[in-house]
Amino acid sequence: MKKNPGYSWIEISKRVHVFRAGDDSGPQCEAIHKSLEVLYSLMAKEGYVPDPREVSQNVEEEEEKRRLVCGHSERLAIAFGLLNTEAGTPLQVMKNLRVCGDCHEVTKMISKMVGREILVRDANRFHLFKDGTCSCKDRW
Repeated sequence: MKKNPGYSWIEISKRVHVFRAGDDSGPQCEAIHKSLEVLYSLMAKEGYVPDPREVSQNVEEEEEKRRLVCGHSERLAIAFGLLNTEAGTPLQVMKNLRVCGDCHEVTKMISKMVGREILVRDANRFHLFKDGTCSCKDRW
């Protein structure tokens, strides 16, 4: 059975920006990845460790699994939104698949660190992340 590739999109200034999992070619790619690295560094200080079980691809090496999970499409879209909107502006990200558990935890942490509401609409429901919590109360 072949799994559909994950992608997410965010609209900024009436323009839709689409991101695919692991995408290294999109707009502002280098800035997005640098922004995520800064966020991951801050999260690591709070005890965050990427969960390699969330990788859907058949990959053996743990480091490669961590790299893949850290490149999920919603994370790229969120970082792009943070880079291209005013501080405090809520973000709205749409995703074609269900948000994985690791991305759910990461988005909670990002919402607290940057002081923003982040609305993520995945294949199943809306998640409103605010101040480190999610409206689904971690039951999705």
